[in-house]
Amino acid sequence: MTSKVTMIKEYITQTTAFPLADEQPWTIVENLCSTISKCIEALDGEYAIHDGVAIHKTAIIGHNVTIKAPAVISANCFVGSNSYLRNGVFLAPGAKVGISCEVKTSVMLEGSTIAHFNFVGDSIIGHDVNIEAGAILANHYNEREDDTVYVLHHGERICTGLHKFGALVGDGCRIGANAVLSPGTLLTPKTIVRRLQLVEQDPL
Repeated sequence: MTSKVTMIKEYITQTTAFPLADEQPWTIVENLCSTISKCIEALDGEYAIHDGVAIHKTAIIGHNVTIKAPAVISANCFVGSNSYLRNGVFLAPGAKVGISCEVKTSVMLEGSTIAHFNFVGDSIIGHDVNIEAGAILANHYNEREDDTVYVLHHGERICTGLHKFGALVGDGCRIGANAVLSPGTLLTPKTIVRRLQLVEQDPL
């Protein structure tokens, strides 16, 4: 079995405000709500905290945004109008979510951006990642009788044990408009996904 420490450090190569545990990425996602709730307890007066949602005073939140607990929106973040953040979302400093996006049970690390009309589900997005408009990080195999998500890491097929896990997107990746990352996608740092590309690493 692949080392738990090795896998996450291979993709996330910089330090971050989010407490990345020495766990497999899908375990981090599975425990994300409790991790975020603990983070909120340690925040200072720079955050407005209400009903399990913490928003830094420098963050910009657009019109008609819905943020469901638990969530942390850090310093200098931006969340565009009509976006929907739910089921545990952590935006590290400088992360940006464009208009009309849905982010579910996910972490976006420092300086990363999703443009608009995107879905990001059950995923970890590294530093300085740019995701163009309309790209989808899918988290569930609707079409499979056995919808358990597997990942392919250095030729080893690893069972996550989860029915919902999206992607681990390494630092500096670029994902083009209307691309789709299938459940269980692992993108090494600085990977480029072309516009309209389907990434299917476990095509059973």
